[in-house]
This record gives sequence, structure tokens and C-alpha cells, in this order.
Amino acid sequence: MRSHSRRDIMTMLAAAAAAAGAPGVALAQAARPQRFSSNELMDSGHQFFGSISRGLASVVEEATKRWGQPNAYILGQEAGGAFVAGARYGEGTMYTRNAGDLRVYWQGPSLGFDAGADGARTMILVYNLPATNAIYRRFGGVDGSAYLIGGFGFTALTADDVVLVPIRAGVGARLGVNLGYLKFTPESTWNPF
Repeated sequence: MRSHSRRDIMTMLAAAAAAAGAPGVALAQAARPQRFSSNELMDSGHQFFGSISRGLASVVEEATKRWGQPNAYILGQEAGGAFVAGARYGEGTMYTRNAGDLRVYWQGPSLGFDAGADGARTMILVYNLPATNAIYRRFGGVDGSAYLIGGFGFTALTADDVVLVPIRAGVGARLGVNLGYLKFTPESTWNPF
């Protein structure tokens, strides 16, 4: 039997959510990224999420009302599961207007009243990012899920002044609330801590 890598597993799970590829990656620079307008985010989101993007407009509108215009965003895929304790793994590309694009991986544990599994295409809005390499840290928050078959929603994670707003459109069955964090790294790892 063939052993599957983390990338293989995530690709298989995300393929169930949607069938679109991520654009190529350019070299990242250390400049502070400029902001993106709501219309630019909507266009990227509609291209990325495809036919499952009906709720994207309201989610992006709500996020920009609360936190303003992001200066970066990540398009990727992720998979997670939990039974009281859980883990989430993802990978994608962070796009900036003026500081280059950057390949990122994320993983993190969770603990709470949570059970189920899901695979999702994910758009993460990034606010107040001082430089592209500042993404490499832990972002904590509370997450909640309630769906059967599929769902579309968002949450917020923070570290210092940087705020991340993951918008997920996925498949699976998940119910619960948990406390956890996502750790962003330049290379993939199975260690969620």
C-alpha cells in the first residue's frame, strides 16, 4: 500500500470541496504589503471558490466592516478533524500587492466541545501584517462549526496587532466550539504544536 504525504491527503480532501488550482508563487519580499479593496477580494474569492461562493459577498462585507481592508490574503486548502481534541492542517499562497507572494503552511491543535471532520478551500484575509515574514507565528482564537455535508463561514484569529480571518467553504460533518491556534510555517510539518 502506498504511503500518502500530507500534501496528497490535503489535495484529495480539498478536491471534494472544489476543483480549482492555486496560482504559481513568486519570491516574497520584506516590504509592508499594501491593502486590497473589497472588490478585489470578491473577484479572487469568486475565482477561487467557484460555484460555492454565494455567501462570499456577505462574509467579505462583514469582515471589512469589522477590520477594514486587508493588506494580504491567503488562498489554500485545509483539512481538520476533532473529537474533543483536534488538529487542522493547511497550505496555500499568501498574496500581497507590493511585497511578493509567499507559500505558507499552517497547522494547529484545538480543544473543546467539537467532533467531526472537514476538508475546505480557504481564503484567509490578513490585516495589519507589517512584513510578509511576520506571518510565521501562532494565531489564537475561538472557532465554531455546525454543518452536515458542507458549509461556509468565517472566524478571527489574532497575534499582537495582526488579525487573520479564515473564510472556509468545505465538505464534511462538524459540530462544536473549540479553542486553539494556527501556526504558520515556511515548510509543511505534521506536528500541530
